[in-house]
Amino acid sequence: MKFAELARAFAGLEASGRSRRGTALVTELFGALAPLELEPAVNLLQGQLGPAFRALEFGVGERLLHGVLARAYGVAETEVARRYRALGDLGLVAQALARGRRASLGVRETFDALLAVAHTSGPGAQERKRAGLVALLERAGREEARYLVRVVQGRLRLGVGEATILEAAAAGALGDRGKKDVLERAYNVHPDLGALVRLAYERGERAIAKVGPELGVPVRPALAQRLASAEAIIRRLGPVQVEPKYDGFRLQLHRDGARVWAFSRRLEDVSDMFPDLAQGLRRQLRSRRAIIEGEAVVLDPKTGRFLPFQVTITRKRKHGIAQAAARHPLRLFAFDLLYADGRDFLAVPERTRHERLAALLRVAPDDPVAVTEVVTASRPAELDAYFRAMIARGLEGIVAKRPDAPYRAGARGYDWVKLKRAYQSKLRDTVDVVLIGYLKGRGKRAALGVGSLLAAVYDPKGERFRTVAKIGSGPSEPEWKALRALLDRDRRDSRPPRVDSLIEPDVWVEPRYVVEVLADEITRSPLHTCGKSGKEPGYALRFPRLLDGIREDRGPEDATTEREVIELYRLQRSASA
Repeated sequence: MKFAELARAFAGLEASGRSRRGTALVTELFGALAPLELEPAVNLLQGQLGPAFRALEFGVGERLLHGVLARAYGVAETEVARRYRALGDLGLVAQALARGRRASLGVRETFDALLAVAHTSGPGAQERKRAGLVALLERAGREEARYLVRVVQGRLRLGVGEATILEAAAAGALGDRGKKDVLERAYNVHPDLGALVRLAYERGERAIAKVGPELGVPVRPALAQRLASAEAIIRRLGPVQVEPKYDGFRLQLHRDGARVWAFSRRLEDVSDMFPDLAQGLRRQLRSRRAIIEGEAVVLDPKTGRFLPFQVTITRKRKHGIAQAAARHPLRLFAFDLLYADGRDFLAVPERTRHERLAALLRVAPDDPVAVTEVVTASRPAELDAYFRAMIARGLEGIVAKRPDAPYRAGARGYDWVKLKRAYQSKLRDTVDVVLIGYLKGRGKRAALGVGSLLAAVYDPKGERFRTVAKIGSGPSEPEWKALRALLDRDRRDSRPPRVDSLIEPDVWVEPRYVVEVLADEITRSPLHTCGKSGKEPGYALRFPRLLDGIREDRGPEDATTEREVIELYRLQRSASA
C-alpha cells in the first residue's frame, strides 16, 4: 500500500469523529494492507512507532520542525512561523506548502524511514534527523505531509483508541466483532497492538488464545475497585487477604538472568531509573526468570516513615539517578507473582501466588525488595482494625483481595478492593481526572491566563472522556502558570474527538494529563456529561481542589472511570443514609 492511501484513510477517520463508521473504516483499512504492513500501520494509526514499553521518541522539537518545513518546501522559516500562527497546526502548514507534490512513498518504507529518524543519535544527530525528515517530505503529497508531521509531533488526533482497533481487528481477522474480548485478553497480557493485529490476521484466533506473559513485555496491571467500609468489603468479597496500601510508584519487575526490566503503571520502560531495585532483585530473587509486581516507596532514612508520592516520583528521572538513590532510598514492597521459571501464574489463585512469591524472595531487613505483609480477615471488625493500624503508620489505607481470585490483567474488578483514609469531607476518596481544557478566568486569574481547568473521567465502553468538574482551586500562582504552559503544548482549535462535553472552554486540550482531585461530594448536574443519559442529569464533583501536580504514573485511560464516579455517588448516599 502507498502511504498516500493510508493518509486518505487517516483523513476519513478524522472526519468520522467517534461514529461507528470509524470502526468500519479501520476494518476496511486492515483488509487492504499486506501482512508486513499491518504492524507499522497500526502503530502509525496510534501516532507512534511502537508500544509504550519500547519508548521510541523522535526527539524533534517544534523549532527544528520549522526548519525542516522551510528546507523541504524552499521557504523562509519566518513564512512557516507565519502560517503556523494562522493555522495553529504544523501538519496543516505542511499540507499547504506541499501543494502539487506527487506522492511516491510506501507504508513500510515510510515507517522504516521514521524509525531511522527516531534511532538517530550521537554527534550531529539533529542535522541527520532534519535531513531524514526533509527527504521524506520531499517525496510526500499533501495529505501525506499533514500526517507525517503530526506523527513526528505526537499529535495525530484521529480519535482512534485501543478499543476501536481491537474491535476492527476482531471483525476483520476473526470474522466477528463480538470476539473483541479474545483480542483484549491477549492485549492485556502482551500490550503491543501492532504485533497482536498482525498475529490475528496471519494465524487467527487459536494463536491469539495462546498469548501469555513474555519477559521484557509488561503485563497490563490489575486494578482495584472501591467500597465505602469494612462491612461493605466483607459483605461483597467474604473472607479476604489484606495488604497495606502504599502511596508509591507501582512497578512491574522482569528478570531474565542478569537482565532486569522495570515497567511503570503506564507500561513505560523505566529500568534505568531504578538501578538499586534491579541490583536487589538479582541478589534476592531465587528464580532467574520471573515477573513480579510491587509498590516502590521512599523511606525517610532518619525516621523510617514513608514519604508521599511526590517525593517518590522524583526518582523517575533521566539524570542524577545515583544522587537521588542516595538521598531518597527506595523500597519495593512486592505483592504479586505473574510468571516464574516458565510457568504463567496469572490464572493461579491470589493466595497461592503470594505464597510462591514469598518463597522466591530472600529478604533481609535492609534489602531493597521486600514482600508485602498480608493478614486475613473474615469479620468487619478485624478488617477495620487493620485499616486503622495502617492509617496510624502513615499509609493511605488497605487493599482487600479475594484469596481464590486469578490475576485479571488490565481489569478493574471486585477481586481487589481498596479502602482509603476518610478525609474531612463527604467524599471518602480522591478522584483521578483528565484535563481537557481551561477557561481564562477574570480578575487576577485573567492575568495568569487560566482561571479554571475543565476535567473529565474516562468511559471505557464508549472510549471517550466525559466532563465531571471545573477545578478552580488548589495550585499556587506559579503552579497555575506552569500548568497553563504545559497544557498549551497540547492545545487544539476544536473539541478533541474523544471528548464529550456540554461546556465550551476557552482553550481545548488533547486529553493527556491526569491530576488527583479532592472534592466535598458528588452531585447531580445538568452541565456535566459524566453518567448523563438522555434527559437525566450527569454527575459532578462539588468544590474540587487539585492535589499536587500532574500524575506522571497515569495515562488518560488510567483515570477514574465514569462507572466509578457513579459508584462513589451511591456509596456517598448510602453512607449518608
